[in-house]
Amino acid sequence: MSASIVTPESLTQLLTVVRAATEEAATLVRAAYRKPFGVEHKGPVDLVTEYDRRSEQLLRERLAPTGIPIVGEEAGGAWERDRPAFFVDPIDGTTNFVHGHPFWCVSVGLVVDAKPVLGVVIAPVLGVEWYGWLTGEARVARRVERASGPVEDDCKVSGVARFTDALLATGFPYERKNSVENNFDAFVAIKRQCQAVRRCGSAALDLCLVADGTYEGYWERRLRPWDIAGGSAIVHAAGGKVTDFDAQHAFLHTGDVVATNGPLHQELIDELARIHSSRSLMDSMPPSDD
Repeated sequence: MSASIVTPESLTQLLTVVRAATEEAATLVRAAYRKPFGVEHKGPVDLVTEYDRRSEQLLRERLAPTGIPIVGEEAGGAWERDRPAFFVDPIDGTTNFVHGHPFWCVSVGLVVDAKPVLGVVIAPVLGVEWYGWLTGEARVARRVERASGPVEDDCKVSGVARFTDALLATGFPYERKNSVENNFDAFVAIKRQCQAVRRCGSAALDLCLVADGTYEGYWERRLRPWDIAGGSAIVHAAGGKVTDFDAQHAFLHTGDVVATNGPLHQELIDELARIHSSRSLMDSMPPSDD
């Protein structure tokens, strides 16, 4: 089944289904934006709303006819890594959605042989859709401005090659108060070296903004596959690079992701490694007697 899916013809057909499902889910959630709805805590700062659940249920219903297993943030699902699977995030950026911040989206990614090969991300309040797919011999990546048309253009990564000129993005894990992987050290260190760093609260959108050339790079730790499957497929399709922090392709498994335009990838990887090494050295030092 895996080989038969990863062809331009099959992915084009699947893209039609996925775009329609994602648009319907985005429309559902957009109707509730900045209106009263039920909110619960999954953890101290991790929120879930009734629209997370309703959006995911809709996505599952619309994608079910494809026969491809579905793994979602709210209802879970089994992922056999040698089989295709859809990873769906019914609202990526739930905290933003709850507080009326416009930076949230609905994201769907298709993973085949542990590699993202198709993604659709729609940010309905921003009025933008990104989609893309790739095979061994072909790729498509597009950005659609829905608010003004729609107007559809090629989605391509930036050509910026100097770290000092780069606009980067990052995020922080929910367990950030005491975690040694809270990303605070890296945020401060890298912000001193590049043009600027943004933190807007949606991994899927951060990846798409790398894909369309807004950002030159993005890094974050402790993510889940549904956070990054769709957006990482779009980055690859747009000509960018996505790896884990060791420059390997296990990011869906590790949850640690680095995405760039390509020219800056190794420099960002090296800087993150240097910061981690410095942090580890400090943690291993005995406390002062003072």
